[in-house]
Amino acid sequence: MGKAAVKRRTRWGRVVGSALLFGVILFSLTPIGCYLSRAGWEEAKILRGRKPIGELVRSSAVDPVTRGKLALVLDAREFAADSVKLDAGESFTRFTQLERDTLVLVLGAAYRDKLERYTWWFPVVGRVPYKGFFDFHAARRSAAELERKGFDVTLRPSSAFSTLGWFNDPLLSTTLGADSVDLVNTVIHELTHNTFYAPGQAVFNESFANFVGARGATWFFASRGDSLSAAASEARWEDEKTLGAFYDTLYRALDSAFSANPNSVDARLGARDSIYASARASLLQNIAPRLKTIPVRAVERIRLDNATLLARRIYLTDLELFDGVYDREGRDVRRAIARIIAIAKKSPKDPAGAVRAWLAR
Repeated sequence: MGKAAVKRRTRWGRVVGSALLFGVILFSLTPIGCYLSRAGWEEAKILRGRKPIGELVRSSAVDPVTRGKLALVLDAREFAADSVKLDAGESFTRFTQLERDTLVLVLGAAYRDKLERYTWWFPVVGRVPYKGFFDFHAARRSAAELERKGFDVTLRPSSAFSTLGWFNDPLLSTTLGADSVDLVNTVIHELTHNTFYAPGQAVFNESFANFVGARGATWFFASRGDSLSAAASEARWEDEKTLGAFYDTLYRALDSAFSANPNSVDARLGARDSIYASARASLLQNIAPRLKTIPVRAVERIRLDNATLLARRIYLTDLELFDGVYDREGRDVRRAIARIIAIAKKSPKDPAGAVRAWLAR
């Protein structure tokens, strides 16, 4: 290659490199770039602070209660990998102590006069109906901005999240505060995301992981002869299904009312207020007495608006559908999971509909 050609290639390489660097800098200055940069920084801190759980369990410097919970996490992780056949990778083999009690604030929003979520788009995972914030001030500013624009808004704390297997997700101190049933459920729930995650299908993904976490936790405790914890896990799952059915009925009533008034915002808002008032009464009078693990005072604090409804349904949609597969597969958790994933992979645009069609055959 002649000197002139080498110079041209070098010059071209510098141009491309400069363009890429400029693009990265420009992207980092955009709102999504700033958000992802902060998320990346926080994730880096979490990963940098990791310590092997096995070493902590054996350390006399760690208090006995914490050692017991950490040992339970390792047992749940091993059970999820060996018995449930989830992709555990290296997740939950390490522990990170955070400097705060809340990991992230999760923001959700919805239109007031229609059952439509406000969504955010992210690379790889596509559109999702929630946004997690490590920056709590930014979360509250975003929530206030959406409220000013007329959206129903929900902002809630979360103690755990999954990177879908991209990183070695550690156990976080915010998660360790849960009781043993919730702790095992959380580990299995998050490992479900490592195993399968349908892009752009947040409701299916979270509700499916909710099913796996609950049924997996019950199986885990039963396998250890811990009948009390297994019964508690089962009772919590039944409460989830009861609330899921309540929210489904409420959703259908609102959807019907909104559809009946396509040309009048005032009519839709009036119908909404009436339906929510009736739902509040039903929640307190009919649903609360049936719940075994949720006290009445907690039910009384449940907000009822479009944002809360749609946020709850992310985790509580089609739970009976998943249990239907579980029953058809002989109440075998592993077989039910494999069946649901196989069906969902064949119908990525409507995995729940495909599961429903399979059950109807």
